[in-house]
Amino acid sequence: MSDFSANLFSEESRGNWIRLRTIIMVRWIAVAGQIAALCAAYGLFSLELEYGLCLLVVGASIIVNLVAMFVFPENKLLTERENLSMILFDLLQLCLLLFLTGGLNNPFSILVLGPVTISASVLSIKSTLIMASIAIICVTLLLPFHIPLRLSDGVILAKPDLVHFGTWAALVISVLFSSLYSRRVVTEMASMSEALAATQMALAREQKLTDLGGVIAATAHELGTPLATIKLASAELLDELSDQPDLAEDAALIRDQANRCREILHSMGRAGKDDLHIRTAPLSSVLEEAAEPHLDRGKTVSFEIAPHQDLSEACPEILRRPEVIHGLRNMIQNAVDFARENVWVESSWSADRITLRIMDDGRGFPAHLLGRIGDPFVSTRRSSGERKQRPGYEGMGLGLFIAKTLLERSGAELSFANGSGSSKSETLPSPTGAIVEVSWPRARIDAAATHQKGALGNNPKIQA
Repeated sequence: MSDFSANLFSEESRGNWIRLRTIIMVRWIAVAGQIAALCAAYGLFSLELEYGLCLLVVGASIIVNLVAMFVFPENKLLTERENLSMILFDLLQLCLLLFLTGGLNNPFSILVLGPVTISASVLSIKSTLIMASIAIICVTLLLPFHIPLRLSDGVILAKPDLVHFGTWAALVISVLFSSLYSRRVVTEMASMSEALAATQMALAREQKLTDLGGVIAATAHELGTPLATIKLASAELLDELSDQPDLAEDAALIRDQANRCREILHSMGRAGKDDLHIRTAPLSSVLEEAAEPHLDRGKTVSFEIAPHQDLSEACPEILRRPEVIHGLRNMIQNAVDFARENVWVESSWSADRITLRIMDDGRGFPAHLLGRIGDPFVSTRRSSGERKQRPGYEGMGLGLFIAKTLLERSGAELSFANGSGSSKSETLPSPTGAIVEVSWPRARIDAAATHQKGALGNNPKIQA
């Protein structure tokens, strides 16, 4: 994944996502609500409040909004510190208004959760801790210190002490819960967005290689005939110019360079066809292609057919999709990385399904992470032995997430499990580690079922 994608979804950058226009609009809505509440308190309920001070506090929000509108462009993206200042101002303004209108006896005290939730959603952990701490302090101060609500006849509206304390406790718990919950949800969403961006990049790369391989093969095929003609003509000129050494030398050079071009194109054409040009291939060929980069890494990779498989049924020919090859290659890479000596790729098929099992003789998946395998950015602290077994491995789960997403996009269903943990035979190795099962409905991947066999047609143009 590029540095741009990593920076795009980083915690620091999320604090720059809010535009000043959004803050101004939300604050105007809050001001309108506060004025409407004060009007209702005066006209409908005849409450005796410090209306002058209340309007002064509301006016402070209006002044701040007007200054922000005229000093800064509305499309300005606020920095982390500016966002924190804006949200903190709204929190303090609300708490001051609550102080003037009954404190926690005011039902609108629940609005204290708004600024804290916004902070947890877009700001850093440090900013969220600051906001949550200030909110709890303000709510605690409002418990004993506030101007009581009075009716026109002097009656004080107040909750019983137990209910009053319960309101304080509920607000404190809500501040903590909403902060943690919002933070958790937004962090997972950002991680998922980052992982999906990496998945799209991986798929785009494989598709680019597919197009490039097709062009290479087509180029090698189309240029073969003119190069053969050049070679034939230069050979005839060489025979006819045997009495003219200078011209004969030039004809020999043309022949040699034509041979060289033909060899280069032949090599390129073979690579294009072997790698990505053919759209369909037998299941066994696709598995061997996916495992090819990891066959010479000191582990034995065995390709087997499931014992229960009816061998009278021919090996199916499947679609040779980039996402399938990339996903299987990553699964096999993980198996090779963590296997002790052996990796097994077992295939089976029936009239309606094609199933693969990738197994190894390693230690298997960690038991506490088995249910979360395939989630992006699942990290665990590794021991020194694990670091030696797989040096440079970050253990964040992003590669496995990409592979799982690509395979599921092709219609596959994946399951993860561990082997028995002990070999049944002391002489023959057996799968005792991780087991990954990949199963497709045959109609989604079988070349015959999808009617994609036959001529390849024109090669698509590669977009720059």
